[in-house]
Amino acid sequence: MGWWNSSNESFEIPRGQSHRGRDVELGEYAMNGGDLGLDSFFKKVQELDKQYAKLDNLLRKLQDAHEESKSVTKAPAMKVCNYDIAMKKNLLKYKQRMEKDVDEVKKTAHYLKTKIEELDKENLANRQKPGCGKGSAADRSRTATTLSLKKKLKDKMAEFQNLRESIHQEYREVVERRVFTVTGTRADEETIDRLIETGDSEQIFQKAIQEQGRGQIMDTLAEIHERHEAVRDMERKLLDLQQVSSAVDHVQQGNNALQKAKKLQRNSRKWMCIAIIILLIVVIIIVVAVIKPWVSKRGA
Repeated sequence: MGWWNSSNESFEIPRGQSHRGRDVELGEYAMNGGDLGLDSFFKKVQELDKQYAKLDNLLRKLQDAHEESKSVTKAPAMKVCNYDIAMKKNLLKYKQRMEKDVDEVKKTAHYLKTKIEELDKENLANRQKPGCGKGSAADRSRTATTLSLKKKLKDKMAEFQNLRESIHQEYREVVERRVFTVTGTRADEETIDRLIETGDSEQIFQKAIQEQGRGQIMDTLAEIHERHEAVRDMERKLLDLQQVSSAVDHVQQGNNALQKAKKLQRNSRKWMCIAIIILLIVVIIIVVAVIKPWVSKRGA
């Protein structure tokens, strides 16, 4: 079983297709892309595309490392007296290699999140330019592209969470097999959950130790313990990536709330002006009714 086999396809921008070509309505604005701020915008988007490609490469590296780590305890050369030492050394090597890649994933994801937030702010500022107001072709192109970048980042983070879930499930299956091999019985889910959570396998194997002797099952105990340490740390690091996805959602919600607040503010000002005008009209009518200038003219 591989480390990750997601059925979800992330949003991809077709290779070789110009970002500007995505909005056919740009038409007359295409010649003035520099004036509309599109040239610099899409250059930044192209740089972000490179970072997404980097995430894809890191995901493949993590998958390869995981597949290699699973073979550590299967190699015949490992079944020797120094099994425990050799296994620890090999698992530690893969653990460090994978943690380094996950750290790079986190760094890249945070970079992408920050740059997307900057694009959001620039999109709002760009609406102040002539021909770039809200709803214009240029604005729609920028907004659609930024939204696709957000979705792509969210999808990428979901892929790494699928990876984390796969690691957990595969480790669970390894533990179940090792317990059955040593005890000859299949442990219930509660026992497996406790073993995965604590890594304390010796208590569960106590009966087997008494019947078979401690030395005969030490290899199994060592493997479960070492894999527990590696899987726990890896799952924790991958789980941290969820914060990036959540942050992207919060930024989008914040932008939406800000736009609604501005709209409400504009509407409030509009109705306040209308109310003032009505009040002035009423005051004028009252003043005129009291003074009655037409009466003065007749008296004269």
